[in-house]
Amino acid sequence: MAGGITDTGELYSPYVGLVYMFNLIVGTGALTMPKAFATAGWLVSLILLMFLGFMSYMTTTFVVEAMAAANAQLRWKRMEKRKEDDDDEDSSSGVSDSDVLLQDGYERAETRPILSVQRRGSANIFEITERVEMGQMASMFFNKVGVNLFYFCIIIYLYGDLAIYAAAVPVSLMQVTCSVTGNHSCSVGDGTKYNDTDKCWGPIRRIDAYRLYLAAFTLLLGPFTFFNVQKTKYLQIMTSLMRWIAFILMIILALIRISRGQAEGHPSMAQPSGIRNLFGVCVYSFMCQHSLPSLITPISKKKHVNKLVLLDYILILAFYSLLSFTAIYCFRNDTLMDMYTLNFTNCEIISVAFIRYFLGLFPVFTISTNFPIIAVTLRNNWKTLFHREGGTYPWVVDRIVFPAITLIPPVLVAFCTHDLESLVGITGAYAGNGIQYLIPAFLAYCSRKDTQLVFGSGAVNKHLSPFRHTFWIVFVLIWGFSCFVFVTANIVLSESKL
Repeated sequence: MAGGITDTGELYSPYVGLVYMFNLIVGTGALTMPKAFATAGWLVSLILLMFLGFMSYMTTTFVVEAMAAANAQLRWKRMEKRKEDDDDEDSSSGVSDSDVLLQDGYERAETRPILSVQRRGSANIFEITERVEMGQMASMFFNKVGVNLFYFCIIIYLYGDLAIYAAAVPVSLMQVTCSVTGNHSCSVGDGTKYNDTDKCWGPIRRIDAYRLYLAAFTLLLGPFTFFNVQKTKYLQIMTSLMRWIAFILMIILALIRISRGQAEGHPSMAQPSGIRNLFGVCVYSFMCQHSLPSLITPISKKKHVNKLVLLDYILILAFYSLLSFTAIYCFRNDTLMDMYTLNFTNCEIISVAFIRYFLGLFPVFTISTNFPIIAVTLRNNWKTLFHREGGTYPWVVDRIVFPAITLIPPVLVAFCTHDLESLVGITGAYAGNGIQYLIPAFLAYCSRKDTQLVFGSGAVNKHLSPFRHTFWIVFVLIWGFSCFVFVTANIVLSESKL
């Protein structure tokens, strides 16, 4: 989920942008949603899912508005620079657009001016034609404390992302390989509960198999953290295709089982004890705000971008509801796995071995391609956080220390626990809460304030959020801080009962 969608300035149509955004949001978090639905109750889950989808859409429009304000300020600074250059008789040559942008931007490494021809002839100063990452927007609109808090939040979120990915792959491998040996053949999804101390192969326990897979995963993919990795177009196509085949297969198989009268699920309407994890899973499953600059900027026609985003959220909400409701009515609550794909590795559910292994190992293929990209993104954020003007890092710090502090913590977390529902819940409830609610709200407020200061009250941002009243910003901030308190209190109360 972290990281950019596009690494170039190539344009694409609004409908291609809609597909990219759909693929960005619907990721690994969707696989943990059925279990969260079952533990919280279907009515509570549906209401919370709809509300959090609405909140995420609102903050998405806040980020788009801040992107337009940032573009306007960069454009204005270039015009001011040109005036200074024109007035300077001793100047023998002007300064290019990209040079000025590099001087103005806090995030120099992430700045990539695009569409220079359109930019010079743009009729509206608020046109989004330059990719301005959230880190650069934070540096433009926040003070130093705000910038540091932003990077702290994004780094914690990326650590959680990596821990989830580092645990999901070994869990899937453990469940599939341990179930096909001995007396456990085809029994992953049959309701049998296994302990970590149960045997897997001979003297090897399930927890030992998990840690062996975790070690292999770290040794194979960890080294990519020490180098630069770029997501290729063909890799995106392959992983997206596999994702949609897997999701469609699970929905169809569940519907077939329900239509044949083989459904075993009897979900309750509400279980307050499951709301904490459901909240984190839903926040995590609607996460896209940190990648919006890479996603929105290349769209060729942005006139109706907010309506396009709204359509995307409606489709995603319908998809999540379909996936979760078919799951909770098809399977009993106590048999739903943290990783929903594992419910389809049982021979009674699907007799075709290829499909069983494809669904069981699906997270292995898709997550393995994303892990190095997220790790490099986190490593670069660490570098940016500690970067000082004109300074450079020693080779050991740059090539060894930063990659090491990126890779080691999430692997240690995955070594200690493979409870994916809790990992997703905590990551979404804390760091995800900050990225999805608090940071966009502050960006909208500060960008509006700066826009009025620079351009005057008469300037109209063409990408102003439909939720333009200050009430909505205050509402999001109150909601975000309330969520921190609620989740923390829920965790404390839950632990005190144990």
